[in-house]
Amino acid sequence: MNAAPLLAVDGLSKAFQGLVANRDIGFTVHHGEIVGLIGPNGAGKTTLFNCLAGFHQPTAGHIAFEGRDITGTTPERAAALGIARTFQIVRVFHSMTALENVMVGAMLRNKGVAHARSRALEELEFVGLGHRAEALASEMTVSEQKRLEVARALATDPKLILLDEVMAGLNQTEVREASQLVVRIQERGIASIIVEHVMEGIMPIADRILVLDYGAKIADGTPEQIAEDPAVIAAYLGE
Repeated sequence: MNAAPLLAVDGLSKAFQGLVANRDIGFTVHHGEIVGLIGPNGAGKTTLFNCLAGFHQPTAGHIAFEGRDITGTTPERAAALGIARTFQIVRVFHSMTALENVMVGAMLRNKGVAHARSRALEELEFVGLGHRAEALASEMTVSEQKRLEVARALATDPKLILLDEVMAGLNQTEVREASQLVVRIQERGIASIIVEHVMEGIMPIADRILVLDYGAKIADGTPEQIAEDPAVIAAYLGE
């Protein structure tokens, strides 16, 4: 693992008029690290993702990626730098095939259609959807659509992938498969930040866990440390 962090967030805050969704959040992510991002509903997890990926402009604070200040970047610039993401509510192109969906991501770095098609097929195989390449996205199950989003994100050749509840709504077998997929992504040297409520999916594979509550970071540590943290227990279970 490289000594310098891949991502460094310092003092990040995001307010929507009078509502503060993120408050003075700071953390780092290193190359190839799996970081879980957990917290009760409304804790500000997706807002933080949106700031990292350029969908929201932070109200305060700084975001550095590979030592470069990217605070307030655009989604297009973030993707070009190597930050990819999936969405809490799956966003696939329903009228396009699985292959065409992933080719959209591959076109970021492969301008030729043939090269983009080849990259897309590689990622579909990687996520276990090679046999569904010609299926319309609209005909795929929720589990398949989630993997399709991951394939499209991977086709952009990211250094960091932001996974927003990729295990939500899945059965136990699908959760296990999703966890294994995240580990295989790590084996490619790609770092992940994973917003997740399915604890049995994220706790066994995460290197570290960040916990948000009411927009602020209340804990940052190993899964073992987080499981025993009184502040985390209180946030989830109440005093």
